[in-house]
Amino acid sequence: MSTDGLPETFDVVVHPARELRGELRAQPSKNYTTRYLLAAALAPGETRVVGVATSEDAHAMLRCLADWGAGITHIGDDVVVRGFGASPRPGVTLNPGNAGAVARFLMGVAALTTGTTFVTDYPDSLGRRPQGDLLEALSRLGARVESEDGRLPLSISGPVRGGAVEVSAERSSQYASALMFLAPLLPGGLDLHLTGDIKSHAPLRQTLDTLEAFGVRASASDDLSRISVPGGQRYRPGRVLVPGDYPGSAAILAAAALLPGEVRLSNLREHDLQGEREALDVLREMGADLTRAGDAVTVRGGRPLHAVTRDGDGFTDAVQALSAAAALAGGTTTWENVATLRLKECDRISDTRRELQRLGLEVSETADSLSITGAPRLAGDVTADGHGDHRMIMLLTLLGLKADAPVRITGAHHIRKSYPQFFGHLEALGARFDYLPTERH
Repeated sequence: MSTDGLPETFDVVVHPARELRGELRAQPSKNYTTRYLLAAALAPGETRVVGVATSEDAHAMLRCLADWGAGITHIGDDVVVRGFGASPRPGVTLNPGNAGAVARFLMGVAALTTGTTFVTDYPDSLGRRPQGDLLEALSRLGARVESEDGRLPLSISGPVRGGAVEVSAERSSQYASALMFLAPLLPGGLDLHLTGDIKSHAPLRQTLDTLEAFGVRASASDDLSRISVPGGQRYRPGRVLVPGDYPGSAAILAAAALLPGEVRLSNLREHDLQGEREALDVLREMGADLTRAGDAVTVRGGRPLHAVTRDGDGFTDAVQALSAAAALAGGTTTWENVATLRLKECDRISDTRRELQRLGLEVSETADSLSITGAPRLAGDVTADGHGDHRMIMLLTLLGLKADAPVRITGAHHIRKSYPQFFGHLEALGARFDYLPTERH
């Protein structure tokens, strides 16, 4: 058994639900947790990170930081980090598991060492995701990089010089964020020029926000194509509070919109830099009865929903959850400008199309869009493939709650990557699941 009381590996059977009703506190943000933990390790002295996420990504970051020499102490839901400052332990092999952002952030910081090797025990997921744009930028700064076609396993050695450098933001904003974490600790800092069609502005702003929270000065153009971080700075230790998680909460709110009942979700800051906050506006546009009072959002569910067409780049990690709403909305919903979904734990465009078609829905795709024609009902009584992807598992779970018969989702334990309490939270609202142990493979 895992620490959450569920089998270590399992499929889940989702039973149709009549309603969802109750109150929940949103889990801590995965994206802010990993950023705060890394910044805390880069700060000399002790930092208390309050309300840390318990996701696999958070565990991966903590494990790698400890391997690099950070002191890690758990106090309830908080983590106290004793930082290594600008001197991570050299000659270390880091395994970030399947955490892509964690791996990339650490790759940037690895240029402070005389040699760090990165491996993964997920060769068919993280091992296939491209890192070349970041590695090229580090090489231009003077780092020695060894990899096979820009993918893990790979090694990075410093020292690097500061100054001006270009990095492509066409595939991911995480490459630029990695360099931003490195920049203040270089004597010359970094003047970053982000090239290409910049994807996911919101995570870049979260990184800038994190630097500011730790006393690091940085400036950026309005379009984020130019980011300057002066060198010779130090991260300032202290105390930071992790906000609630909008990407995971989007799934809870979408479920609440689809089913009769009333769900109140707290710990969601109104003025927040997470792009997935836009999911609330999308659900409202689709016809959901969604209201806010302070940091709490209430959804009165069961109202008819209708299709929308939206640029999904700003809320990438909520597209899967909102696709569940689209699958039961009148008309055809299209998510545009979402090509980066193809570079996640699975291909979240093609694989989503296939799984929704398995459920009897009409779905089409282009290179950078996904279109879903809603159906008045879903038959269920199928086995769907979770594709080892936490966001896909959320989407399929929501559809199972609305189907006429149970839906089995394979590899449902991968939900732990970002939202370990997902099934438990839905159960608290009235959902019912069966957990079927499986062999790890």
